[in-house]
Amino acid sequence: MDDFAFLFSMLSTLAVPLIILIVILIKQVNEYQRGVMFTLGKYSGMKNPGWRIVIPVFQRMIKVDLRTKVVDVPDQEAITKDNISIRINAVIYYKVSDAAKSIIEVENFYFAVSQLAQTTMRNAVGETTLDELLRNRDEIAGRIQIIVDKASDPWGIKVEAVELKDIGLPDNMKRTMAKEAEAEREKRAVIIKAEGEVAAAENMKKAAKTLSEADGALHLRTLQTINDLSSDQSNTTIWMMPIEALRALKRLGDK
Repeated sequence: MDDFAFLFSMLSTLAVPLIILIVILIKQVNEYQRGVMFTLGKYSGMKNPGWRIVIPVFQRMIKVDLRTKVVDVPDQEAITKDNISIRINAVIYYKVSDAAKSIIEVENFYFAVSQLAQTTMRNAVGETTLDELLRNRDEIAGRIQIIVDKASDPWGIKVEAVELKDIGLPDNMKRTMAKEAEAEREKRAVIIKAEGEVAAAENMKKAAKTLSEADGALHLRTLQTINDLSSDQSNTTIWMMPIEALRALKRLGDK
């Protein structure tokens, strides 16, 4: 009985240091992470999700998150190709495609991607006029995405999308664009009105030709007009003579 108690006491004494040792040695890698392992300062492999043993002092493991990250690029002052100063900001969606490269090839990939995006965005704006920037926003964003993705590929970064959030214009430029838009609307209104008048004149010409070619048509039209006038409460009476009667009188005069 004394031997059993002694053995139990020894196991209890060793259990606490053993648990502490296990806690120190074992590191957990989550499903969305990868562990970049270094042994004596050298890269020694990649650790997949699960519990992994890391020997202190001799080994070190850096966890890298593989989920898609969102970088909000702050407002940038830029000058367009036609020398207009604007403020522009964007959002970049990217993820780590190679965990080892993201640790070994660049010091801080999150900061590096943000700085690269800012520089690329200013350069892209400098190669584009204001009208092109406002009209082809998605195309320019795609161009920025390609440039940033290619430059960050050695870092093990995959750029999934770039979205231009807002383009800020100077107040005087906003007023100028508002006047231009108003002038364009007035221009379209004048054109539409002129086209309507041309169409109306063409229809009136066709109607006049049809009435002149049909015998009695003008007379019926005159009677219809008199009927319309008779419904008016005015005391003034208008008498109209059909054009056929005038022509008949003219023929008699010619004879």
